[in-house]
Amino acid sequence: MTDHTDRQFCRRTRREFLWEAGAGFGALGLAGMGLAPDTRAADAPKVATQFTNPMAPKKPMFPAKAKAVIFLFMYGGPSQVDTFDEKPELAKLDGKTIDVKTFGRGGHKNKGRVVGPKFAFKNYGQCGKRVSDLFPHVGSCVDDIAFLHSMYAESPIHGSGLLMMNSGRLLSGSPCLGSWVTYGLGSVNENLPGFVVMLDNSGGPINGPKNWSSGYMPAAYQGVQLRADKTPIHDLALPPGTTREQQRELLDRLKEKNQEHLATRADNSELTARIASYELAYKMQEHAPEAVDFSKETAETKALYGIDDKKTDDFGRKCLLARRLVERGVRFIQIYSGGNHNDHNWDAHGDLVKNHTLHAGNTDKPIAGLLKDLKRRGLLDSTVVIWSGEFGRQPTAEYAQGTGRDHNAYGFTSWMAGGGIKTGVSVGKTDELGNNAVEDRLHVKNLHATVLHQMGLDPNKLSYFYGGLDQKLVGVEGADPIKQLI
Repeated sequence: MTDHTDRQFCRRTRREFLWEAGAGFGALGLAGMGLAPDTRAADAPKVATQFTNPMAPKKPMFPAKAKAVIFLFMYGGPSQVDTFDEKPELAKLDGKTIDVKTFGRGGHKNKGRVVGPKFAFKNYGQCGKRVSDLFPHVGSCVDDIAFLHSMYAESPIHGSGLLMMNSGRLLSGSPCLGSWVTYGLGSVNENLPGFVVMLDNSGGPINGPKNWSSGYMPAAYQGVQLRADKTPIHDLALPPGTTREQQRELLDRLKEKNQEHLATRADNSELTARIASYELAYKMQEHAPEAVDFSKETAETKALYGIDDKKTDDFGRKCLLARRLVERGVRFIQIYSGGNHNDHNWDAHGDLVKNHTLHAGNTDKPIAGLLKDLKRRGLLDSTVVIWSGEFGRQPTAEYAQGTGRDHNAYGFTSWMAGGGIKTGVSVGKTDELGNNAVEDRLHVKNLHATVLHQMGLDPNKLSYFYGGLDQKLVGVEGADPIKQLI
């Protein structure tokens, strides 16, 4: 990347890389081209003369349609054929053993016992989208949604599937989608994190913080866990007997010493991030409690999200908090439905009816409430909402008995709404059994590319220099946004 616009998204210039990687030999080539080589000593460290906030706002690469993202992550793998991808042929084959190639937790198989859809479908909205009885409230919002029925990924295993959906990689160590968004755009709110994660009340997903990690980027871009209760972040309150003035004096002294330490060393992103985190934590002591204070929300709004209803209260509070955070300039919010235990996530290996009835019942009304509330406040136009699991389910049973389905990454459904996304449309198809994506196949990277594009970031130019490459969320090979949605 040689122009100034692109260089802001790279840790160092090509000249710096050639100099550092080749002990100056790269500079000889630059001199031969009539360019003056870098005159610093080859072993001279790059000294940070002052602290700069890595989360300072940045301009998008081109006019953006969206300013924020809310990712509703259904951990465990919802069944596409029991939710949004109706397959009448599947019902006809219920209970029959057929030839079908599947790949899930049980490995590769060539035969399987078909499990017909367990929920009825009906038409919703002007677009006539058919949705199962699991999601009647979301069904009322279909005219504001774009359904992606031909999603696919590489891994049908939870750990690597989660990493793929979050970071575009099967292995840990890479920045997640939220980190790339905040890296590319920074944050417009100095008092709250730019990237917030809310976990299920039963715990977090497998891999834990790796799912919201900033990977090889500075730690400032990683997700911050927030709770939709009176204590949004543990250990945020002042220590007993300490005043705000005393704490400010302590932080000023600490910042002074940290900056002295930083000025004598080469680029140290961890220290830079720590300086920024101390300042952010100080501001959050005052502003985070206000963000999670629902006392000024009307009873009608709380009811819209299902708050105070035992079944929907927890997820409803998270969705309402997401709306409040968007109003306050937070860039990326991710909410997990499902914790790391089969009974507490969408991983329906045994009794699919019991599992999906529970989790859809917990989330359907809050999700619809979020979409409707964003829309009536004029926020949906500038907020991308994503609904997805890490993969879907197979059309066949995993066990000899029961209605459970094994994992399926060959074809599954995600959906998007808001942020300039076309509405009331369905893109792509799976085969007649809902097993494989066969028409307009969409990789997870195409979903990521679409999010970045709507945020005003070119997915094939937004990069970060690491490991000798200009790394990208969509891979060095690149990926295109979903053209049918733009």
